[in-house]
Amino acid sequence: MNLNRVELIGFLGSEPETTYTPNGKAVASLSLATKASWMKDDEHQERTEWHRIQAWAKLAEYAAGFKKGAHVRIEGELRSREYQTDNGTKVRTYVIVGSSMMNLRPGQRISASESDPEHASGGPEEAVC
Repeated sequence: MNLNRVELIGFLGSEPETTYTPNGKAVASLSLATKASWMKDDEHQERTEWHRIQAWAKLAEYAAGFKKGAHVRIEGELRSREYQTDNGTKVRTYVIVGSSMMNLRPGQRISASESDPEHASGGPEEAVC
């Protein structure tokens, strides 16, 4: 049995960047910040981790509507990519390819319409692809 599943709750560090493939499929890139905190020697410690998220198709179109600072929950899988720099060094990077995204607070999307679940109900909304 194998499992590759990532679940994160955090805040968007910037507006999502959406592009389209030559055949018209939407791709959104997001930067998500998560924080961990603990006590060490009676001092509060904190660390912020930044995660690269990629969303495709309808999930990308949904993600494109969020504002910087939005509080969201993202599920997906971890994928690695390897490339070679100009000087020949191999570099491995990681990205989380999203499969679902949930808005955790109302009013965080750039465009809310009557058909937008967040706008209509004021509660959490989720997009699954």
